Amino acid sequence: MRTAIMTDTNSGINKDIAKELGIYVIHMPVIINNETFYEGDTITEGEFFTALSSGRQVSTSQPSPGDVMDLWDKILSDGYDELVYIPMSSGLSNSCASATGYALEYDGKVEVIDNHRISVTMYQSVLHAKDLADNGASAKSIKEVLEKEAYESSIYLAVTTLDFLKKGGRITPTAAILGTMLSLKPILTIQGEKLDSYAKTRGTMKKAEQRMIEAIQNDLEKRFSAKDKATLHIGAAGAGLTTSEQSEWISLLKNAFPDTDIFYSPLSASISVHTGPGAVGIGICFR
Repeated sequence: MRTAIMTDTNSGINKDIAKELGIYVIHMPVIINNETFYEGDTITEGEFFTALSSGRQVSTSQPSPGDVMDLWDKILSDGYDELVYIPMSSGLSNSCASATGYALEYDGKVEVIDNHRISVTMYQSVLHAKDLADNGASAKSIKEVLEKEAYESSIYLAVTTLDFLKKGGRITPTAAILGTMLSLKPILTIQGEKLDSYAKTRGTMKKAEQRMIEAIQNDLEKRFSAKDKATLHIGAAGAGLTTSEQSEWISLLKNAFPDTDIFYSPLSASISVHTGPGAVGIGICFR
C-alpha cells in the first residue's frame, strides 16, 4: 500500500522542498488589500514582508475546500492508495477541523492529523510521517503516532515591534505605546494550542533571545527530562530575516545547544502577520 504525505506551508515547507522530500504541499492563502495570493507560489517571502511593512491590509486564511480536495484527488490519481494530511494546529486555525469534514467523503483514504504544531516542530512531524510511510506504515497508524507525540514540543517567539500585536488585538493601543516607550520585547509561546504570552524583556532583542534559550533549557531539564535527548530536534525560525541575521541566530543557538544540530526555517505568513518582520523563534520536538 502506498501512502502519500501532504502538509501546508505553515510547516515551512515550500514547493521545492516538498518536491525534494517526495511529499505534497498546499499553499496557504494570503490576502493583501482584498487580493488573494498563495504563500510561496504567487507571492514570495520578500513580497509578503514588503506588503506587511508598508501598512497594507494583510491577513491569512485557510485553504478553500476546492483547493484541498483537488490536491487530494490529484494525489490519489498519482497512484497512491491513501494519504495523510498534516495541516497547522487546530488551536491556531480551523483548517484541521474543516479538512476532517472534507475527508468524510473519501471512504477512509484520507487521514487528517491534528498534530498541534506549526513551523519548525510541524516540519519535523512531516519528516517523521514521511519516514513512517516509506517504511510501510499505513495512514491510520501514522495518524496515531503523530497525534500521540503532538505535545512533545515547545515553541518560543520574540518580536521586535508591538505594532502587529496591536493590529491583531493581542495588546491594546495604550499598552503598545507604553511598551514601545519602555523598549519591551514580548516573548510568545505555542504549547500545542494558541499563540500565548510567555514573558517580557526590556531592552534589546539579545535579552529576549537569551530568555527564550533559558525557557527551552528549562523545558528540557523539567518538562522533557525523561525524553531521550538523542531524539531531540531544534529549529530556529525567523520572520523576514536577512541572511546575516539568520546566521547570527543559528550561531547563538548552536553555542547554547552544542550537542544538537540546528536547522533553520522561515516563519510562515500565518504567524508573521501577528509578529511582524524581525521576529525570531526557537522550537524543539522529539522523534
